[in-house]
Amino acid sequence: MSSTTPPDEHIQATGISWQARTWAMLITLCIVLFLDGLDVSMIGVALPSIGKELDLSTSTLQWLVSGYVLGYGGLLLVGGRTADLLGRRRVFLIALAVFAVASLAGGLVSTGPLLILTRFVKGLAAAFTAPTGLSIITTNFAEGPARNKALSIYTVFGAGGYSSGLIFGGLMTNVGWRWTFLLPVPVALIALAAAIVLVPRDRPAEEGGHDLWGALLSAAPMLLLVYTVVQAPTHGWASVRTIGSFALVAVLFAAFVLVEQRVKHPLVRLGILRKPTLARASLAIIAIAGSYFSWQFLVTLYLQDTLGWSPIHLAMALLPVGLMVTASAFVSGRLVDRFGTGRIIAVTMAVMAVGYFAFLRIDTAPSYWTMLLPAVVLIGVGWIGFPAINIQATSGIDDEEQGLAAGVLQTSMQVGSAIVLAITTAIVASAPSGDASPQAVLDGFRPGLIFAGAVAIAGAVIALLGLVQRRQEPGEDVELDVDLSEELAA
Repeated sequence: MSSTTPPDEHIQATGISWQARTWAMLITLCIVLFLDGLDVSMIGVALPSIGKELDLSTSTLQWLVSGYVLGYGGLLLVGGRTADLLGRRRVFLIALAVFAVASLAGGLVSTGPLLILTRFVKGLAAAFTAPTGLSIITTNFAEGPARNKALSIYTVFGAGGYSSGLIFGGLMTNVGWRWTFLLPVPVALIALAAAIVLVPRDRPAEEGGHDLWGALLSAAPMLLLVYTVVQAPTHGWASVRTIGSFALVAVLFAAFVLVEQRVKHPLVRLGILRKPTLARASLAIIAIAGSYFSWQFLVTLYLQDTLGWSPIHLAMALLPVGLMVTASAFVSGRLVDRFGTGRIIAVTMAVMAVGYFAFLRIDTAPSYWTMLLPAVVLIGVGWIGFPAINIQATSGIDDEEQGLAAGVLQTSMQVGSAIVLAITTAIVASAPSGDASPQAVLDGFRPGLIFAGAVAIAGAVIALLGLVQRRQEPGEDVELDVDLSEELAA
């Protein structure tokens, strides 16, 4: 796919000193990703108010979260490849407009099913904006320091949106839960207007076709897998329904592979899945997101429901994670340029794991300064490695497959983190119940907290194994020396 960006502007975009228009385009893409992250976490704070006003049961409220994950995680691969085939700018603008309309509808409807539907549509729209925005960046910034800097800023906005959602959710819920749906509307419309002006036009791929069967057979097992994992704790992991559903997922995935091997223009070129850097980055993003979301889920339940902390109190307690995420925008790119992606991912995830285990010291009357803050800061360090994961995944990928690589990575994050969270929930649910005292609740949560730490350790080990294997692929340490040498020679 070729860009129509003017040559002089493209040259400027490949340097470290960017023009104002280049910065404006990047910030616009970052704001859209920020909204995606914001929307995931902001709804969690509003759930009790929504349930009370609309008279929704706990199981129905769960689908306000799960509906978004189903749309987002299940359609990411389709979203990324569609951008490659139909044009990134076109797909990005349409999906962002749908996101704004669905947000507005969510703030106006008054029934549970309609509210869940708006959440599914928003997740579906995000499944197209997220990988498309990433591929717009990777095709407009040259691989090396310039792209590393852009990706560091971009991914920080996504993680920062999730962290900020707790605070915005608490503030908006105090005014009224509908504002948690309405808040993104004006921001999305402003971003849409800016994107129309700033995002460069691009042409659809000259070669390729639309793999309708591939699209169906990639989305169906992803949707069913997330649905099965979300419902498994309710129906039982060993139930006939759960086992049968997992078996159907396997059959659908097998059918997808067969179709992609035989179709003339596959939705997913299966060879890209054998790219070592993309495979390791996908496993790393599952580890960092799955462990953190599981930890935050348990911490929110314990501190807010058991110890009675307010949403704002809880959000401020976790604020250091958001600050560390913001700080990574200024340091992650430089660290990657100096040390390579593999080392950064391994070290930051190891520190993150130490934070999870440090949190196990918590008791029923925790001191924030001596018990919570040290663990929260260490966990926040893990997110400094988050931009490095995105850099590793997209390095060395052809422009025609940047959207596909982004879709694979973000699908791994959404579906993988949902699976890790579901396993964590199942571990906690297996603890003896009946005693609702703070100490009993904490004892029941500890195995889940240990599991989150183990997942982070697994992510660090995978990154270390990549270094030991010495695979000199783009995205590893040697790529940095080559990029720097070429830049100096130029």
